[in-house]
Amino acid sequence: MFEFSTDLKALNDTTIILRLALAVLLGGIIGFERGRTGRPAGLRTHILVCLGSAMAIMTNQYVYQEFGVGDPTRIAAQVISGIGFLGAGTIIVTGRHQVKGLTTAAGLWATACMGLAIGIGFYKAAVFGCGLIVFATVVLHRLDNYMLSKSKVLDVYVEFSDSTTITSVIDTIKETMAHIDAIEMVKPSYGEKATVAAIMTIRLKKKSIRLDAMARICEIAGVEFAEEI
Repeated sequence: MFEFSTDLKALNDTTIILRLALAVLLGGIIGFERGRTGRPAGLRTHILVCLGSAMAIMTNQYVYQEFGVGDPTRIAAQVISGIGFLGAGTIIVTGRHQVKGLTTAAGLWATACMGLAIGIGFYKAAVFGCGLIVFATVVLHRLDNYMLSKSKVLDVYVEFSDSTTITSVIDTIKETMAHIDAIEMVKPSYGEKATVAAIMTIRLKKKSIRLDAMARICEIAGVEFAEEI
């Protein structure tokens, strides 16, 4: 068993095929879950990231073993920093100041790290790492949503029909449903009639009103549009 495990860590035709196949498999598992939920980086992207990372570290290992020159960790370091540019492309800030794509970017980075582990022959870390990545993106996503639904604090984007109505709208929110912890004035990006908009962090007086909080805010006179961000 020990000899078999040692052979798998060596760089030869068998382990090259094994590592590349494992990179496709594990990268595909993560990519399938992300693609199934409609994320910008799906099956093909995650497979390519994992496969490319594995090939990069194997090339580094080959050069070091065959020619006895080079830093065996240099390409791995470049992969880790380089994948940041790809991840940055999945992060967007919408016109309503919503930040989206952070989990996808983090998943790509983790997939690249998994590919490096596969490429160098650290199979146990890659397999367990794959399981934990899927756990984080699937199970913890549901837990995150549950915790969010129970929170009394929420960020709200609101567009007003006129700048003179801002004070009355804020007073109504304070009196009927929530405390306002912070408010930032921004440029409207949705309603054509709106002249001013704001992002407010509000703390609901009761958790039970969270479900219909947006509807109640939209019903306030002077509010053109409102949504949770």
